[in-house]
Amino acid sequence: MVSCRQDNAQRIAALDAKAESLKLRIGQGIAEARAMHPDLDIVEDDAEGDRRLLDALADWCDRYTPLVAIDWPDGLYLDITGCAHLFGGEVALMADIRKRLKEQGFDIRGGLAATPGTAYALARFDSGAIIEQGEEAQALAPFPLSALRLPPDTRHGLESVGLRVVGAVLSAPRAPLAKRFGKQLLLRIDQAVGRVEESITPRRPVPTLSAERRFFEPIGTIEEIEQLVLTLSKTLQPALGERGEGATSLELALFRVDGTVFRLRVRTARPLRDPKLIRLLFREKLSATSESLDPGYGFDLLRLSVLTAQPFAEVQSDLMKEGDEEVQSIALLADRVEARLGRQVMVHPVEVASHIPERAIAYAPGAANKTEVEDTKPASTFSRPLRLLRQPEPVDVTAEVPEGPPAHFRWRRMHHRIVRAEGPERLTPEWWYDETGETRDYFRVEDGEGHRYWLFRQGLYEGEPRLGPLMKAEEEERRRKSGKLAETVDMNPAAKEEKDDLQAALPPMPRWYMHGIFA
Repeated sequence: MVSCRQDNAQRIAALDAKAESLKLRIGQGIAEARAMHPDLDIVEDDAEGDRRLLDALADWCDRYTPLVAIDWPDGLYLDITGCAHLFGGEVALMADIRKRLKEQGFDIRGGLAATPGTAYALARFDSGAIIEQGEEAQALAPFPLSALRLPPDTRHGLESVGLRVVGAVLSAPRAPLAKRFGKQLLLRIDQAVGRVEESITPRRPVPTLSAERRFFEPIGTIEEIEQLVLTLSKTLQPALGERGEGATSLELALFRVDGTVFRLRVRTARPLRDPKLIRLLFREKLSATSESLDPGYGFDLLRLSVLTAQPFAEVQSDLMKEGDEEVQSIALLADRVEARLGRQVMVHPVEVASHIPERAIAYAPGAANKTEVEDTKPASTFSRPLRLLRQPEPVDVTAEVPEGPPAHFRWRRMHHRIVRAEGPERLTPEWWYDETGETRDYFRVEDGEGHRYWLFRQGLYEGEPRLGPLMKAEEEERRRKSGKLAETVDMNPAAKEEKDDLQAALPPMPRWYMHGIFA
C-alpha cells in the first residue's frame, strides 16, 4: 500500500490486489487503515520515482510498437495497429507482455480494444479481456463510472441521480446529460464506444525507417553488436535507395533482458547509406560508451532506426577520381569525432538575422550538414575581415570631425599611421533589441606596413536621432503651451528645472573601436 499526504493527513494513494481484498479504498486515512489491519505494509509515495519507472517501462514497451504513450500516473497506451502479427496475434502479444513484466516483478493489468477509452476500462476492471470493434458498449455496461475517465465531481453528480454504472449512463437521454453535466461527459462516452476518434500522443517520434533483430540467446560483446549494426544497415540500405535518401541521424536501441534499454545516437554531416560507414560511426560511439554500456545478462533485441533523412545526391567522379572525396573524408572525420566525443566538441557557424557583426553569426553544436552549407548566403558587398574580434577593443584615433576617416590610431600600445581608408559603412542600432544602442560608422583602413584593419566610430557628434529625455521634455513643453498640461506643470515646479538641465546636457563624444583584421 502507498500513502501520500492530502489535506494535512496521510491517506492511501494506491493499493495492490491483496490490499483491495481487505476492503480498503484509495483516499482512506492511514490511521483508520492501520486500526483495521495493524500488519499493513505501507510505503511513502515517491512521485518522481514513479515517473522514472513509468518512463523506463514505456521505453521497454518500444519492443512491441513505436507508438507508446504514458497515461499518468499508472498506465501506458500501446497502439499495436499493424504490429500484432509479428508476435503471433493479439492474444499472443498480450500474453507475452504480461509474462515478461511478471518475470520482472510487476503485477500488471491489461486490456485490448479498438479505442483507448475501452482499453483503459478493461485494464482496470476486466484485466486480460480482448474486445472486438463494435462491442465496446456491451463490454463497458457493467463497469463503474470511473471507467469513463470522468472527473470526480461529474461521477458524484451522476451517482447522486442514480446512474452508478456505465450502462445506465449509455441508456440515458443525451440532451439532459449534456445540459446538466456538460459536453465532456458525452465526449468521453463517444470516445469510449468509438463514435469519436481518439488518438494517443507517442512519447517518442516515430522513426522514418527501422530494422531489428531478436535473439533466442542474448548477446553482449561489442564485436557482436558491431556486426549486427552492419547487418541491420544492409537491411536499411535498399529502403533508403528506393526513397532517394540518406540517413543524417541514426539510433541504435539495445534491449536488455531485464528490461533496461540503452539508446545510442549518431549524426552525420552528409546523408549516409554505406553500411560500413554506419558501422564505423557506431564503433566510435560504442568505444566512447563502453564503460556505461553494461550488457548484464545480454541483449535480446537490437533495433537500428533512421530518425532523420535527407535527399541523397549520387555523384560520379571523373577518371582522375577528383570528385568530392576530400569533402566526404572531412565530413566522415567530423562524424567520427562527434560520435566519440559528443556534439558539443565540434561546432559550426550559422547565420542569425542581425546586421550587427558580433550578432550576425552564432555557433551550433555538431558539424554543418550539406543543406546548411548550400543554404548559406554570400556575404555583403562591403567585405568583412577574416578575423573578427570576440569583443570590439577601444582604440585612440585621430580623425576629422564630424565624419572624416581616421588618420592615426593607437591599439595595444602600437601606433599606426593610416595611408588608405575606405568608408564609412553606417550600421544603425537594432532599436527592437537594444533601445540604448548607438550608430556605428565602419572604416576599412591600411597602415604604412600594409596591414589592414576594420575600425568603427560609435556614436554621433550631434547625438542619436531617437526620442530621448530631451525630446520628451520638448514634447511636454509644447503640450503645456497648448494648455493641456498647464495644471500639471504648475503643480510640479521641479519639472521646468529638470527640463533646463536636460537642454544644457550635450551628447556623449563618439568612441573608436577595433573590430577586425583583414590581413
